[in-house]
Amino acid sequence: MSPIRAALPLLALAPAAWAQTATLPELTVTGARPSLAAPGNAEAEARLHLSPGANTVVPASDFLDRPASTGMRDMLEWVPGVFAQPKWGEDSRLSIRGSGLARNFHLRGVRLLQDGIPVNQADGSGDFQELDPLTFGRVEVLRGGNAFALGANTLGGAVNFVTPTGRDSPGGQVRLEAGSFGLFRSQLAYGAAAGPADAWVSATHRQEDGFRRNGKGDSQRLNANIGYRWNDDAETRIFLAHNSIHQFIPGAVTREQALGSPRTANATNLALRYQRNIESTRIGTRTAVRVDADTLLEFGGSWVTRQLDHPIFQFVDNRTNDFNAFARLTWDGQVSTMRNRLVAGTNFAFGTNDNRRFVNLAGLRGTQTFSSWDTAQTLDAFLENSLWVLPRLAVVTGLSGGTVRRASENRLNPALGGAMKGDFANPRLGLLWQATETVQGFANLTWSTEPPTLSDLVALVPLGGFSLVKDQRARTAEVGARGTAGPLGFEAAFYHAAVQNEIQLIQGPAAGSALARNVPRTVHQGIELAGTIAAARSLLAEGDALTLRGAYTWSDFRFDGDARFGGNQLPGAPRHLLRGEARWRHASGAWLAPNVEWVPQGFFVDNANTTRTTSYALLGLRAGAEFLDGRLSASLEARNLLDRRFISSASVIPVAAGNSAIFEPGIGRAAFAGLRYRF
Repeated sequence: MSPIRAALPLLALAPAAWAQTATLPELTVTGARPSLAAPGNAEAEARLHLSPGANTVVPASDFLDRPASTGMRDMLEWVPGVFAQPKWGEDSRLSIRGSGLARNFHLRGVRLLQDGIPVNQADGSGDFQELDPLTFGRVEVLRGGNAFALGANTLGGAVNFVTPTGRDSPGGQVRLEAGSFGLFRSQLAYGAAAGPADAWVSATHRQEDGFRRNGKGDSQRLNANIGYRWNDDAETRIFLAHNSIHQFIPGAVTREQALGSPRTANATNLALRYQRNIESTRIGTRTAVRVDADTLLEFGGSWVTRQLDHPIFQFVDNRTNDFNAFARLTWDGQVSTMRNRLVAGTNFAFGTNDNRRFVNLAGLRGTQTFSSWDTAQTLDAFLENSLWVLPRLAVVTGLSGGTVRRASENRLNPALGGAMKGDFANPRLGLLWQATETVQGFANLTWSTEPPTLSDLVALVPLGGFSLVKDQRARTAEVGARGTAGPLGFEAAFYHAAVQNEIQLIQGPAAGSALARNVPRTVHQGIELAGTIAAARSLLAEGDALTLRGAYTWSDFRFDGDARFGGNQLPGAPRHLLRGEARWRHASGAWLAPNVEWVPQGFFVDNANTTRTTSYALLGLRAGAEFLDGRLSASLEARNLLDRRFISSASVIPVAAGNSAIFEPGIGRAAFAGLRYRF
């Protein structure tokens, strides 16, 4: 039974039945019930589908049944509305519904979390390399305003990466992978439960030479969590993650180089030995208390410390510390004769950045050129109420609001510091309709607010200060449906976002420079479709099965009557993105899955719409088999079988020239193999 089919019936139950059913085991566990503080996949999906918007749960089986799943693209390839393309190493370009299109480095516009603990810094920026696909049991994608309960008040929403526990993943696992471009990866993981306690731990190692010159990297990661069940209605879980990442950066090149000699690195990156090296530690805790049959209280906090050594145009040395706290109350009871579900809570984030820069002497520090003490703070509260005015129809109302602060104290030149403070309020209105036992329809109207990050603001100080960039605001209308109908599992959504003051790159005072500034009005709209269908059984052999799956995203992002760029398309993401797979599985457990990724039209890379990337279609093949009653599995993957030269992603600029070095070549033909043994 599919996770959607298993979870959706929970949504139509009466309050008392919901309270009893939502905590029933969805996975094989060793305790009386699964974790309150870390619910299983089916329960998580049921919770997300109580929101009248497009939310998706991606189980680990979608990306861990094959080798070399190393980045955001591999984990999120079947989630429509998400544009996640690799750049180099484990870095990616990530945009959800056109969020952060003008962000050419790191991340903006999407809140990333691991086990509910923010990966982003307090100002909203973040890195992807700290996320290790091998350590996740599922990924939760909450698109747009559907994520404000996680403190994500932005256009893109949030992505939460959830690690297993000792209850849902008992026993050990050894995993080995190797393949093209010197890739080698290993994992040792183990989970166990004893009485009220359980624990899970994973250690991974990864190294590669990289597809391109100056693309070598290696990483070591440790992830663990420990849970203790005080009684049947209270549990505390502690999470730990440590990352040691060393990565060279090949850099962006010209369009001609990307298509003519894709393994070439940017000449400046080679000369200065560009790198991004991260040492980070995250410690967090989450406690869940079921106060009564209708009420669940959750609270916790975290501390994240990160050291970034980043030789680029200068040697960037950042030491950051981020502190987070949250509390959430869920009451699922009755008002008169109607079911009512109320979720209320608050999130607090405070971060510091000891920000220093030095002359880059081919990867070594030279004379100091910059020093500042940067701080960011965000405090928000939210309330969402769902009232079932009919047994299968809920009216959803919500409001989130808060305050943000950004400040930078320049140690070398106090006149170049600055500060900003702002408040925001984001209302929400929606409908959730349980059309059948397994099919939902939904609609919502949601506001969002995205304050600028510190890197956006500090660069503007010489031109007039932090006041030059305002908060980005959006009003998004969304309609859609999800569920199962016979052999078909599906999700579909259409959204239209009217954005004010979108943070976009505009020409700076120096030739070739670009700075973050507001664009008065833009439009983001799109269609998101995904589906899986059991197409045939006993097709080639008794007991075999053929399953078809696909994901399609249509994106229309454009300026709205801009004084300079009129109605041009916003650069950075394709209008059409289609992925498909046909998977044949033998009764023995062996399987074969050809797949395709198709971008029929390249996307613009500049606001002026003068230069595009290329269209492309990539063919791939995946296969696997199980032995020893499923304890041993082997997998193979071949990517880009036709060795197609294409552009995977690109930085965006106001106006591109023929020699603009802004293109990231896609990886050529590659093959990988893996073994996994469970004990």
